[in-house]
Amino acid sequence: MTTTLRTPESAPSAHASQPAHSSPPPAAPLGSPWPASARPGPNGDLLVGGVGLAEAADRFGTPLYVLDEQEFRDRARAFRRALPMAEVHYAAKAFLCSAVADWAAEEGLGLDVCSAGELRLAAAAGFPPERVLLHGNAKTPEELRLARRLRVGRIVVDGAAEIPRLAALAVADAPQRVLVRVLPGVAAGHHRAVRTGVDGQKFGFRIDGGDAADAVARILGQPGLRLTGLHCHLGSQIGEPGPYLAAVDRLVGLLAGIRDRHGVELPELDLGGGYGVRYLAGDAELDPDRFAADVTERLAARCAEHGLAVPRLLVEPGRAIAAPAGVALYRVLSVKRGTDGRAFAAVDGGMSDNPRPALYGSAYEVRAVGRPADGPTAAFDVVGRHCEAGDVLVRDAALPADLRPGDLLAVPAAGAYQLSMASGYNLVGRPPVAAVREGRLRLLIRRETVEDLRAREVGR
Repeated sequence: MTTTLRTPESAPSAHASQPAHSSPPPAAPLGSPWPASARPGPNGDLLVGGVGLAEAADRFGTPLYVLDEQEFRDRARAFRRALPMAEVHYAAKAFLCSAVADWAAEEGLGLDVCSAGELRLAAAAGFPPERVLLHGNAKTPEELRLARRLRVGRIVVDGAAEIPRLAALAVADAPQRVLVRVLPGVAAGHHRAVRTGVDGQKFGFRIDGGDAADAVARILGQPGLRLTGLHCHLGSQIGEPGPYLAAVDRLVGLLAGIRDRHGVELPELDLGGGYGVRYLAGDAELDPDRFAADVTERLAARCAEHGLAVPRLLVEPGRAIAAPAGVALYRVLSVKRGTDGRAFAAVDGGMSDNPRPALYGSAYEVRAVGRPADGPTAAFDVVGRHCEAGDVLVRDAALPADLRPGDLLAVPAAGAYQLSMASGYNLVGRPPVAAVREGRLRLLIRRETVEDLRAREVGR
């Protein structure tokens, strides 16, 4: 794609129509689900982190993902502030690159990874291995060897086969700390495909039926493994603390059973992530302070009932930190109206960079950039460029009635589970990622090209 470079000096000035001695009042923030820094800019532009989104699109082309670094850091700090005695691990599966690993490390977070790729990137970025926690329901022997070689802080045991594999990798002077992932039987999450805390799916060990108790006994019998606690993950987009409180009840009961059977009190309890954020202004969002207050109170009460010391909490926010920091930018390629009266705005991205609407029916907001906000609007389905009827990014979006090719559209809450789940469908390269902070715009990840895709071919 050919783009026109526009430097900040050549951009329209916010003060062009003002007398020299005055300045316009600061614009009000757009509000959630946009980053806290998002403001209306001159000539219909939108500013994020002090940078115009039109400038970002001009410099780096579209589709483009823009990450507000300060939003990411502020949300990381909110979890650490709410849970000062807990360990907060950023869930890398939401989105990971070297810069994000740096931000998480600098904010005092650990890192939850679930593949060799995420682990290798973290190591290459210099992330402290002792603050890394390795997940995965089907870890390969190579991944376990890599984790042991790097001496990651914890490994979550998710299946019986991992126990002997890890035991065989034991290092005499450094037993591996492990957690056991259990299924507390709590259904939570915005879609059945992400409800991971109930029986009948691939993760963890069932409490009911004794699978979890058997795994605990086997690990305690391995001198090269040090069982430090229990782990669970309930689902995604959980908007209130209730499911976590139910999980605490089940897990503390299991901790008490382990104490009674083995004489061991496990010192850690990991409640995973899944904290809901707003994709639409009216969505529920789980507040870290409320979560912390309710969960720590329930945990203390249940431990007191069972005569247990209160274990150290671990939590794994990913989406709750990254999603609200991201904005996706697209150019309109065509506008058409169907025979049923529906209007379609086709853009230069789609399900290859954001599969969530196709997978989960996820809803998003969208705004036109560089167009007056008070003009007449009409309803459009914002659709992608891919050869699937289900490639629809936003349905019934209120956009300028005279929307036309070349217009720029911005979609908020785009920082998680979009680029991390991106594909090469139709051999469309993945978009670049840029970061903004205090008026500075910089490229983090370049656009994937056809040459990148062809480089994997080795013969014909």
